[in-house]
Amino acid sequence: MRLTALAALPVLAAPAVAQDFATEAGDGTIVIEEWTVPYETSRPRDPYTVDGDTIWFVGQVTDYIASFDVSEAEFSKVDLQDGDGPHNLIVEPDGQAVWYAANRAAHVGRYDVETAEFERVMMPEGHPEDPHTMIFDAQGDIWFTGQGANTVSKLDVSERTVETLEVPTPDARPYGIKIAEDGTVWVVLLGTNKLASIDPGTMALTEHELPREESRPRRLAITDDGRIWYTDYAGSRLGVFDPATQEVDDWLTPSGEGSRPYGMARDGEGRLWLVETGVQPNAFVGFDPETEAFVSNTEVPSGGGTVRHMEYYAPDGVIWFGADTNTIGRAIVEPARFDD
Repeated sequence: MRLTALAALPVLAAPAVAQDFATEAGDGTIVIEEWTVPYETSRPRDPYTVDGDTIWFVGQVTDYIASFDVSEAEFSKVDLQDGDGPHNLIVEPDGQAVWYAANRAAHVGRYDVETAEFERVMMPEGHPEDPHTMIFDAQGDIWFTGQGANTVSKLDVSERTVETLEVPTPDARPYGIKIAEDGTVWVVLLGTNKLASIDPGTMALTEHELPREESRPRRLAITDDGRIWYTDYAGSRLGVFDPATQEVDDWLTPSGEGSRPYGMARDGEGRLWLVETGVQPNAFVGFDPETEAFVSNTEVPSGGGTVRHMEYYAPDGVIWFGADTNTIGRAIVEPARFDD
């Protein structure tokens, strides 16, 4: 592992912009609002917030991290180094720093919001070369996937060291990652019909095979009962795996075969939300695990292109997402909280 500190890069502010796309709630639909990002062809994605007003996201194509001030409808951009290819970011709970996955440059970076200084945690001997999706654990350390490297890694934040696990199945393509209440790390393996779990105490990785050979899980969410829910991108299904019983169930999503469900999140009422990206406009769909039924279906107002990753913000009852239509958006899935 190699650690480098970088000088601050300029922060560029864009003029305030108005909300560009919105839906109105109706029968079986929710309110979705989107704002156009003023940085062209950048693939804004993976928004994350700790306060509901400052929304951080990455520009995967044109190498930046940025923030969106909801109250002022204003964007600010921080350029990264050319070729970093940021894929994902997460924000420290106090908002002090933003961590980003440099998917094309073999490091995890940290941007200090107050000092505008950068720090890079380089991957040991360049492996994994493609940090992908990150999540904090209860201790404040960072777990992340390496899709091309076929790995799952843990970054010890205090020591700035990286420990990496190799996934046994070749070309398994570790993708989405979540951590259960008991600390178990769960990962979906997009290149095969498997999930993986990691015991954080022993660092033992276990693969769990899904019964449908053609399944290709892409993102996941965990409900309070400990069940692991996943979007089956190739199978056009929402699936669930119960670690206690090892049982699997799934449901064809509303748009049917070819729907390609991708981005996914769970709300405060335990409902699952996913976006069907095989249809245009993309469809933002809700599912109630209690009734085992799809309960909401709303077109993404900008069209969406592809909604890849989503983050639920509990105090506001909203889900934030980025879209390939060059927008950052929020879906108001719990109106009562949003109105408070």
